[in-house]
Amino acid sequence: MTPFRIVARLDPGLLRDPAGWKAPLLTPALPSELPFGFVGRALPLSEIAELRLELHRLPVEEALRTLERAGGFAEAEQASHPPAGRAAELELEVAGTREIAHRIAGREQELWRFGSAWAVRAPTPGAAKRRRGELAARLSRWRFRVRIPLYEADRALADPGGVAPEARPLGFWHTLPTDAVAAFFPFVDESVVEPGGVLVGLLLDDAAPVILNRWRHASHSWAIFGATGSGKTFAASLMAMRSRWMRPELELLIVDPLGEFGGFARALGGSVVRPAHRSTERINPLDPGPVDGDRDETAGRVGGLLRSLFPSLRDEEVAALDSALHQLYEAGGPTPILSDLAEVIGRTSNSGRLPGLLEVFRSGSLSQLNGPSTLQVGRTPIVFDLSGVPEEHMPFHLTYVLDFIYDRIRSSNRPTLVLVDEAHFLMRHPTSAAFMDTMVRHVRHYRAGLLLLSQTPEDFLHVPAGPSLLKNLRATLWLRQASVAPETRAFFDLTEAEVDWLPRARLPREAGYAEGLLRLGSAHLPLAVIASTPEYDFLCRALGAGSPAGRVEP
Repeated sequence: MTPFRIVARLDPGLLRDPAGWKAPLLTPALPSELPFGFVGRALPLSEIAELRLELHRLPVEEALRTLERAGGFAEAEQASHPPAGRAAELELEVAGTREIAHRIAGREQELWRFGSAWAVRAPTPGAAKRRRGELAARLSRWRFRVRIPLYEADRALADPGGVAPEARPLGFWHTLPTDAVAAFFPFVDESVVEPGGVLVGLLLDDAAPVILNRWRHASHSWAIFGATGSGKTFAASLMAMRSRWMRPELELLIVDPLGEFGGFARALGGSVVRPAHRSTERINPLDPGPVDGDRDETAGRVGGLLRSLFPSLRDEEVAALDSALHQLYEAGGPTPILSDLAEVIGRTSNSGRLPGLLEVFRSGSLSQLNGPSTLQVGRTPIVFDLSGVPEEHMPFHLTYVLDFIYDRIRSSNRPTLVLVDEAHFLMRHPTSAAFMDTMVRHVRHYRAGLLLLSQTPEDFLHVPAGPSLLKNLRATLWLRQASVAPETRAFFDLTEAEVDWLPRARLPREAGYAEGLLRLGSAHLPLAVIASTPEYDFLCRALGAGSPAGRVEP
């Protein structure tokens, strides 16, 4: 006999026992697709909840008869000329029924009478109903249809021996094949160990290692999002250093708007260049580069580059720029410089404000860029230090530096990792955002990948190129977030529990290591970013940090 009793006077959908109140929930209709282990993300991490399952395997002959009847009903409904949307569903249902029957006949699957009931527990009736509503909302997002078993709560949660199968409430029983049943079991090992990869972290549940090899996948690009103090710089440096150890031939290029990675590069035998400052290390934004030397392509790219610097340009001014750039490149001769562009614009009567705007390259704050390219990249890591650049100029500098890097990637025969700190600067103008999206999509063709660092993905979601960029990342590591916006939650398919947890993920100064959520395809893995003692000591010296992450003895 079940130990629970219904208290209809308070709520006909609740049960009470000595430990508190239980609120059951049934799912009369299931979604067409579910990932294995989804239960771990559907149930809250911080509350007591349960999923009760009851299974009865059908004999093969009975299973085949059941499927034949189901297929016959679907075919009969097909013949009645249903609406277009329903017709497509029926076509899938008929094909699916036939496929399952074929696999059952071949002993590859079995058919089960499957019963399920969800429940949450709380100390008060009001809290139990509220938490059941939250669970119902989560299941609805997974495309379940939910039902509260009013006046049937005891029969929904009764032990199998305490109630006859036919007495179970509506919505309890389903007929499912083995694969569908397996999706409901939360006992899924979500540790990831990819040969040749680097250690990203240890799972918070059982300390299982998560080892990823970026070069094994269609996209070689990742991102790390985290609030100030969450350990972003340390985690990125740790991944970059481990990547170099696994592939000594790897080129490591770092775009550093805040000047935080210089010590890291020097400690690994690399160097720091400052192309946006008055030095001998200049990048000429008009240089087509050694790859193909396509001047028409460069003309279009430079036009976009200047629009990121002067976002108020009008259509006629953009057209004048485009015309002047093509004149420069069609003339042949040496690679033009920015003062050449200003001179051609100055001879054009309908150039509007352009001569005054371009004067910044001849006698203003950007005159250090007016000349041939002189930057020679030697041993890596190379840090492109842009610290001190005015914030309004940052997208412009980032874009021509990344264009220089992109050209180097295309001309190199070595694998390359490009780390871009403060990547949100590139999202502030559509041109620079589109360029970054292009890099993420195309660098894999040249054995290269990006590691993007930013505080929050909201900056990416608010520009046209941002969602495309985020979708093409293989892995996303979320460290502590100040908050998670609704649009971010929807885009990344985060659960309510994950949204609640991310602002509470422990910081390095609190725990000795950084906690985060690794999003790897459909898998969401809570983990700790932990360094060995030698790694920790090395990075503390290189980054000038006090205690940015935890350490473990090797």
